[in-house]
Amino acid sequence: IYADPTKRLELYFRPKDPYCHPVCANRFPTSTMLLKVKRRTKKKKQQLDSGEEIQPEVQFEMEIVGTVTTVYKFQGMSDFQYLAMHSGPDGKQTSMYDKVLMLKPEKEEFFNGELPLYIPPPIFSRLDTPVDYFYRPDIQHREGYNNPQVSGENLIGLSRARRSHNAIFVNFDDEEIPTKPLDAAVQTWKKLCTNSVDKKVEEELRKLFEVRPVWSRNAVKANISVHPDKLKLLLPYLAYYMLTGPWRSLWVRFGYDPRKHPEAKIYQVLDFRIRCGMKYGYASNDMPVKAKRSTYNYSLPITVKKPVSHTVSVHDLKQGLGTSGASGAKKSASSMYKLKESVYIFQEGALPPYRQMFYQLCDLNVESLQKIIHRNDGTESECTERDGWCLPKTSDDLRDSMSLMIKQIIRSARPALFSSTTSSEDGKEQLTYESGEDEDDEEEEEEDFKPSDGSENEMETEILDYV
Repeated sequence: IYADPTKRLELYFRPKDPYCHPVCANRFPTSTMLLKVKRRTKKKKQQLDSGEEIQPEVQFEMEIVGTVTTVYKFQGMSDFQYLAMHSGPDGKQTSMYDKVLMLKPEKEEFFNGELPLYIPPPIFSRLDTPVDYFYRPDIQHREGYNNPQVSGENLIGLSRARRSHNAIFVNFDDEEIPTKPLDAAVQTWKKLCTNSVDKKVEEELRKLFEVRPVWSRNAVKANISVHPDKLKLLLPYLAYYMLTGPWRSLWVRFGYDPRKHPEAKIYQVLDFRIRCGMKYGYASNDMPVKAKRSTYNYSLPITVKKPVSHTVSVHDLKQGLGTSGASGAKKSASSMYKLKESVYIFQEGALPPYRQMFYQLCDLNVESLQKIIHRNDGTESECTERDGWCLPKTSDDLRDSMSLMIKQIIRSARPALFSSTTSSEDGKEQLTYESGEDEDDEEEEEEDFKPSDGSENEMETEILDYV
C-alpha cells in the first residue's frame, strides 16, 4: 500500500474472516520525527530509622531514530459488517463459517451437502464519510407546460440537461445521408474558433477530406496537429459519423455515400485484435504489446487521488488552447498534438501499438493484404452491412494473415516461446484460426482487449461527446 500513493490502507477487525469489511485510512504527508524513549528507574534502599519510603529515581533517555514523511489517518466511518450466519425457525443465529469456508481438502460429500441460502452483499458503501445531499427544488414551469411522455428514449433523461447535438449520426440502413452540418455545429465552430491557427487547421482538414472522403479520428490526429477539444468541434462541421456497417466509427465527408461507390471499399474498417493464448504458442504475459488494463491490477473503490481531466474553458478555446502563443512549449504548433503513424497504419515487421486496433483497409501497407482486399475489383455487385463491397470472409482472411505476421515477429524476438512449434515441408507455419462464426468466442476470451478510455486507437466512443 505504501508503494502506491493512490491506495488507502485497509484495517480488518477480523483478519481471518474473508467476509470482514475493512475501514480505510487516508494517506497524508507529514514532517515528524520518530523518537526512541527509554525510561530507567533506579530504586534506592528504604531508610529504616525514619520509616519513610523514598521514591525511586526515574530517568528518561531520548534518541531520534529517523524522520516520518507519510502517515495514515482513519477518518471515515466503519461500515456494516456482514456475518456468515443463518437464522433458524426459532430465531436462533447459527454460524456458517464451518460450511462456507474450505480450510482443508474436502471430499465430494462436502460439496453435495445441504446448505442454507447465504448470499453476501455484492458491494458495500462506496463512501465512508458523510455527504450532504443537495436536493434541488421542484422546477417551476410556465403555465401550459406538460411533462414529456416517458418512453424508452428519455426514461432517464428527464432531469438531466442534454448535451448539444452537434454531430450527425448515420446508420448503415438509413436511406439518406446528410449533405451539410447542423446549424449548431456551424455556430459553435464559428463562435469559438476565430484565430489563424484554427482557420489553418480547418483548411488542412478540408484538404484531407478531399483526398480521402472517409477518415478515422486517429488518422486525422496523425496527419494534422489539432487539440482534441478543437477536433471535437471541427469534425461535426465537415463530416458525419457512421454508427454501423463496414464504415462504422469513421467520419465521412458530407454528401459522400460510401454505400453507392464501390471504390469506397478501401476505406472500410477492420477490427483487429492481437490473438494470444496457449493455442497460439504464447500467453498474455509473453506479449510485447501490453494490455491497457487487466482484471489482475484492477483498483477497487478504495483508491484515492484519481486523475482529473483538465476542463477546457471557452476562453481557452478562443485562444487556440496554447497552440499559437504558449511560452516555453517544447514542441512546435505543427507537431504538438500529432500522433504517430502507427496508430492507424499497419506495416509488416512492426507490432501494433495496442492489442486492439481499428484499421481502414487502405492503411494496411502490406502487399499480400492488399491482394486479399482487391480480389473482386470490378465485380462488386452489392454492399452488405457485414462485408461492405468486399467478398465474404475478407475480414477473417485479413485477420489470419495479420496474426501470422505478428506471430513471426514475436517468434523472432522470443524464439524460446516457440521451441516446440513444428513447421510443414514448405516451411510455412500451419496455424489454427477461428472462423468468422467463432469471433464471438474470441471476444469472450480476450477480456483485456475491450475498449478502454486510455487507448489512442481502440473503439472510438466519441458518440458521448456529441449526444
